Amino acid sequence: MSKPTVILADDHAIVLEGLKGLLQDEFEIVGIANNGRELLSQVERMPPDIIVVDITMPQLNGIEAIRHLARMGAKTKIIVLTMHRDATYAKEAFDAGASGFVLKHSASSELITSMHEALRCNTFVSPMIAGELMQLYKEEPDTQKSPYTQLTERQREILRLLAEGRSVKEIAQDLQISPRTVEFHKYAMMEKLHITSVSELVRFAIKQGIISI
Repeated sequence: MSKPTVILADDHAIVLEGLKGLLQDEFEIVGIANNGRELLSQVERMPPDIIVVDITMPQLNGIEAIRHLARMGAKTKIIVLTMHRDATYAKEAFDAGASGFVLKHSASSELITSMHEALRCNTFVSPMIAGELMQLYKEEPDTQKSPYTQLTERQREILRLLAEGRSVKEIAQDLQISPRTVEFHKYAMMEKLHITSVSELVRFAIKQGIISI
């Protein structure tokens, strides 16, 4: 019987090497992606059975990548493997279409289990945050909504680029829109988030796991 195929997405080479060593006996690694855009491209070319993806990645973070994959109609099972212990991230990941949420420090004992559960169309969440996640789902939807979810997809894209240090002109060229449109979205984000400066936007992006320090 052939092994289930896997694409790994993480921007840290040492993590990728560790994952390959952990998974290679039971799974076939068919792709490695260092950012969200690269992940989408690889899935389009060769959809795997499972994706293991980090949240904090350049160009497109893991949760946004999951949303893109859902819009593409991808049937691949997705496991989020992250250092973020906040259950809000887990809720966003599951709402976006993930099948599992595993903390990196528990990967050696939980990741393979979560992948097998996903292949059986079950979900898996690290026990450390399971109780908090259940509480979030019991609460009123709007009371626990992350401020990040208030932003449109275009605003999230611009936020990431601003946080990476790109200028308004560079962002406009990258996204093929006018600098005035970039400025409009920037100030709309600041108003939504009650933020008064670009440096605060960058801190917000780091806190949300959109970029790493």
